[in-house]
Amino acid sequence: MGLLSNRIGKESLKPGDHIYSWRTAYIYAHHGIYVGNDTVIHFTRRGQEVGTGTVLDLLLVSSGPARAQLHCPTCTPPEEGNGVVSSCLDCFLAGGILYRFEYAVSPALFIAKARGGTCTLAVSDPDDLVVHRAKYLLENGFGCYNVFKNNCEDFAIYCKTGLLVLDQSTIGQSGQAISIIGGPLAAVLSTPLRLVTTNIYGMAATAVGVYCASRYAADIGMRRDAVKVSVEDLTARLAAGLLQVIEPQLLAAPAH
Repeated sequence: MGLLSNRIGKESLKPGDHIYSWRTAYIYAHHGIYVGNDTVIHFTRRGQEVGTGTVLDLLLVSSGPARAQLHCPTCTPPEEGNGVVSSCLDCFLAGGILYRFEYAVSPALFIAKARGGTCTLAVSDPDDLVVHRAKYLLENGFGCYNVFKNNCEDFAIYCKTGLLVLDQSTIGQSGQAISIIGGPLAAVLSTPLRLVTTNIYGMAATAVGVYCASRYAADIGMRRDAVKVSVEDLTARLAAGLLQVIEPQLLAAPAH
């Protein structure tokens, strides 16, 4: 692991690792928890790696891995799951490169990794507890998939830390989602600062600074709205309807 890449070899994997793999053109990364025996538990939207319920899915699905004609016998059939599925490592990677998500990184390293979804300031729990959470959620579910509030990275971060953003009116703990929102936010917030400098390089530096500050403040390790929740309590709240995430509504098909 290093400043520019968290790439690792399969031989260095251990149960409890939070791993991910970038998809075509680095549009998004798919995250999961390695639980040993060449197996990864990860969170999906109805068996699909990612989805928004909008026309944006055309871009996201096109960047995802092609589905195999024959289903792997060691992986959970998507139609039988609750969104949380178990896959062999090769199916999870789908031909992509293996990366390990970093925890308890320094503020300097966090800011240096400009792309979200690769590391966090938060501290990981012991590996055996991480594996327990992942396996428990495989059986009991992680609620409704939402690309901005409850996605595969949110699932993996929860398994690693037990931290959850209970206020579902806000964004979840996903670094990818924060990056997607943080870019436009930085441009908007830095616009008033154009009066300070008219130099294009100065304006760019200001926008980057605002973006990095927003990522830092929104990281799960810094957020004040994140609380520690046991996996048993989490699933009980979901079953009782006390914790809900609304799935984006699918756009209606155009009339012919």
